[in-house]
Amino acid sequence: MTGDSLILAIDNGTQSVRALLFDTRGNLVGKGKQNIEAYFSDQPGWAEQHPAYFWDSIGQACQKLWASTEATPGQVAGVTLTTQRGTVVNLDADGQPLRPAIIWLDQRHARVDRPLGGAWGWLFKLTGLEGTINRFREKTQANWIYQNQPEVWQQTRHFLLLSGYLTYRLTGQFRDSTASQVGYLPFDYRRHRWAGRRDFKWQTMPVTADMLPELVAPGESLGTLTEAAARHLGLAAGLPVIAAASDKACEVLGSGGLSPDIGCMSYGTTATINTTSQRYVEPIRLMPPYPSARPGHYSTEVMIYRGFWMVSWFKREFGLRERKIAEQRGIEPEALFDELVRSVPAGSMGLMLQPYWSPGVRQPGPEAKGSIIGFGDVHTRAHIYRAILEGLAYALREGREKIEKRTGVPIRTLRVAGGGSQSDAAMQLTADVFGLPAERPHTYETSGLGAAIDAAVGLGLHPDFETAVAAMTRVGKVFYPQPETQALYDRLYSEVYLKMYPQLRPLYQKIREITGYPA
Repeated sequence: MTGDSLILAIDNGTQSVRALLFDTRGNLVGKGKQNIEAYFSDQPGWAEQHPAYFWDSIGQACQKLWASTEATPGQVAGVTLTTQRGTVVNLDADGQPLRPAIIWLDQRHARVDRPLGGAWGWLFKLTGLEGTINRFREKTQANWIYQNQPEVWQQTRHFLLLSGYLTYRLTGQFRDSTASQVGYLPFDYRRHRWAGRRDFKWQTMPVTADMLPELVAPGESLGTLTEAAARHLGLAAGLPVIAAASDKACEVLGSGGLSPDIGCMSYGTTATINTTSQRYVEPIRLMPPYPSARPGHYSTEVMIYRGFWMVSWFKREFGLRERKIAEQRGIEPEALFDELVRSVPAGSMGLMLQPYWSPGVRQPGPEAKGSIIGFGDVHTRAHIYRAILEGLAYALREGREKIEKRTGVPIRTLRVAGGGSQSDAAMQLTADVFGLPAERPHTYETSGLGAAIDAAVGLGLHPDFETAVAAMTRVGKVFYPQPETQALYDRLYSEVYLKMYPQLRPLYQKIREITGYPA
């Protein structure tokens, strides 16, 4: 272990909290991981967690870090933070939580009793966008709290994302990164600031400007560690806390995705494909590009809401055999699941999956459901597992084509991060479906690394983002498309997959009318 400066990156994901130490060359020199319960649910479709639970889990992750590394707290030059997106916290005037945080997986909906008034209401009606705006209002957590827990809303002095809450616990300041603002808030995605006074978003929710934190750009200071926070993390008080970005944005930066010709894919609980651009380009009309972890840039993202959650679901429901054998052999179960994929030919013998396991807003719409078609008596659970991976890859390829059409820049290579990227079978399948090289970054912890890059630039450990990315990111293993398999996937994608949603959509709408699900 050298005396180089280190950065502590805290990565608060959906399934774990990780305390990660990176050096200025992007090497992971220490890690503490604390698994967490993603949420509890008091009602069907609800997903909540106590804010203090996340803070306590950060402390536990840091304890594990310092117990498992030769690095010392004295080497840490600064702290940075990346978190799951869209999770909201209500605090009172004393900074105390008023209710559990509403997690991004929550499916409750607010009521929309009347259309927006004034010029905005007329504009959305004339342009046929009233339904889209109403879905935005339904999904806005602040509206549900205001309608159903008015006593909580009345006491709410600060309405924050999880990143803002944890920043407050670290620094005592109500600040947050511009690049963490992904959610149902009055945020101006074009200018990376809170929406202007006349923006329609203020009419869609009860949030007021004084409830929101001060915003700073990635790489800028959020404050310094308080005495209490320093004890919690095992560090010295007064260390700088540097703004980073949301977990997906940090994954893109940590994968080295600085330009629009690199498609950065995340095989996580939510599966995404992203490119980084200096231009504001909506990958789907009225779906804004999110703020990039690189200041002044945009992430043109297409998202599959419950992406590799479907893989976790399959392993939980149908993978007991592999999990038991892995436990007996003392190996990771993923190796056995890769064997399961390889036991089935490409194309899963005609089994095709459309991964819309959660309804969308526009493409797919709120009526969307998942589908599996093409079943025959030859199909086994192995075919289903491979079809899940293929379906996710098809959906993300469709996302790639939307991004390319909107930006006018072809994606020439893929960088694949997230838990699913650790599967060689999933990586090869991705290269074959896309017909592009699929590159795995040198570290699994790309989200934490992206946050560390922001901090390295902010602390002056690297002079700019180009230098920091060149020094701290690199490609690990590369998977190249196999021509015969690529040709098979091309036909299945263009002749079958792309036709599934348009043909099934009327049936989804009928199912929704008859059953009331999804609401």
